[in-house]
Amino acid sequence: MKRRSSNPWTSIGFDAWRLGLETATVIGLRTLAIARGGPAGEAETRRMLAEKVDAGLALSGLAMTGRLGLTPASTSARTLAHLQRKVSANRRRLSKG
Repeated sequence: MKRRSSNPWTSIGFDAWRLGLETATVIGLRTLAIARGGPAGEAETRRMLAEKVDAGLALSGLAMTGRLGLTPASTSARTLAHLQRKVSANRRRLSKG
């Protein structure tokens, strides 16, 4: 949901807040999956670690090519959007199991 404001930081702040809430949900779901143990718990741990590395590399690549934008506000907004897509996908996947 896009919001229009003369100050882009209002929207960026809301997006960061929303990402934080969804991230907390993913942390809880992942904790349960890992706590169950077994092959599924181990697979989730490996997946989580690989995702952290991949996310860091992807954002670095986007930043180096200028695809995150040229201003602090555009860089922040695009970074949050990139992370939001990943977190939302994890929430959907973990909620099914």
